[in-house]
Amino acid sequence: MKTAISTNNAPAALGPYSQGIVSEQGKTVYVSGQLAIDPETGNFVEGCIRCQARQSLTNISNILKEAGMTMDNVVKVTVLLKDINDFAAVNEVYADFFKAPFPARSAFAVAALPKNANLEIEAIAVG
Repeated sequence: MKTAISTNNAPAALGPYSQGIVSEQGKTVYVSGQLAIDPETGNFVEGCIRCQARQSLTNISNILKEAGMTMDNVVKVTVLLKDINDFAAVNEVYADFFKAPFPARSAFAVAALPKNANLEIEAIAVG
């Protein structure tokens, strides 16, 4: 029915979930929310929200690569922000990872994220 995706090039799951799941037909990949954690150190990347957004999106890219896909396959993204005022800065980095036609996207300000993160980004890709 489904196959888990796991790569050392993205942070390990922090709980009972997979980095990503490939549907039975292998045409859809659901990437779990990615925090700005460097998989080599297991720590949040230091620096501004742009640095953190870049790491979260890089983690997504690496998970998709493990499934044989790229960011070009992404059809839907959800961005969760601790501070909605970071939206413009995240948007700048986001534009480096995607090209037209851009994926559909939702962005929300939330009260809290795991590990007190500033942002979390998840994606759905179709092959």
